[in-house]
Amino acid sequence: MTSLAPGGATAATGPDPQEPARTAKPRKPGAKTPLGQVLFWLMLGVLSLIFLAPLLWMVSTSFKTPEASTSLELSWIPQPWDVSAYQTLFSAGSANPVLRWFFNSMFSAAVNAILIVAVDACAAYALARMDFPGKKLIFTTVITTIFLPSFVFLIPNFLIVSQLGWLDSLWAIIVPSAGGAFGVFFLRQFFSTLPKELEEAAIIDGANQWKIFIKVILPLSRPALSTLAVLSFLTNWNDFLWPVYVLFSPETQTLPSGLAKLQNAATVNYPIIMAGAVVASVPVIMIFIIAQRQVIESVSRSGLKG
Repeated sequence: MTSLAPGGATAATGPDPQEPARTAKPRKPGAKTPLGQVLFWLMLGVLSLIFLAPLLWMVSTSFKTPEASTSLELSWIPQPWDVSAYQTLFSAGSANPVLRWFFNSMFSAAVNAILIVAVDACAAYALARMDFPGKKLIFTTVITTIFLPSFVFLIPNFLIVSQLGWLDSLWAIIVPSAGGAFGVFFLRQFFSTLPKELEEAAIIDGANQWKIFIKVILPLSRPALSTLAVLSFLTNWNDFLWPVYVLFSPETQTLPSGLAKLQNAATVNYPIIMAGAVVASVPVIMIFIIAQRQVIESVSRSGLKG
């Protein structure tokens, strides 16, 4: 506090006894100290480097010469930079049509994701918003299939695809997985979070169940539908075992199964193998970057209610 001194000058005085003493703001429970924040970000940086190390090594090796890729000397930066692996991979008339494999993977994964979203959304809507006999039994049966190992379905699916004449065609990897228990469960959880009043208002306006599903439920469930589409696309894109069983000719191979063939044909040529892995990783990384907000939002909402 200041007071007017003789002659008009101001002079500092002691603290006003009526002014409440200023105390340090209490620290919130769990708040990090500056040292704690530094250690926290340092730990995140170290973990990020650990998780990124295989990806960085894959990209680095794809630009090395075959001799440098097998050297015992650890080198993260190629010396010299060599793009011959990519040139060989995309050369015209190659025995390993990587671009054809890439197109096959993109087509099958995209069509499969669309079919899964369409089928699972119909099933999930019936289980979440409609009443009919045996509803709980059907839902329990669907959930039970999630816990069965995938190789249990290999032989039945192979026999069905063989009887339909779809062996060595892309339909063999698109149709059998067009509808899954996880998608039904995931969308059913999300549909259950939507308020009943929306349906009741639509019924008052004269809408039937199909119009409610198309014009009310689906537009409000866009984050969940997008998330399921992304997860289905990535699952089909990364699938390796099933395409190996049902695809035989080089023209019908997908990228994972084709890269396995590439690995067998050039066991010691690691730059070509890593270049193929880089090509296979690019769409996955791009899709995750674009759709990560939708995925986080839908997972957080669908996991709140059972």
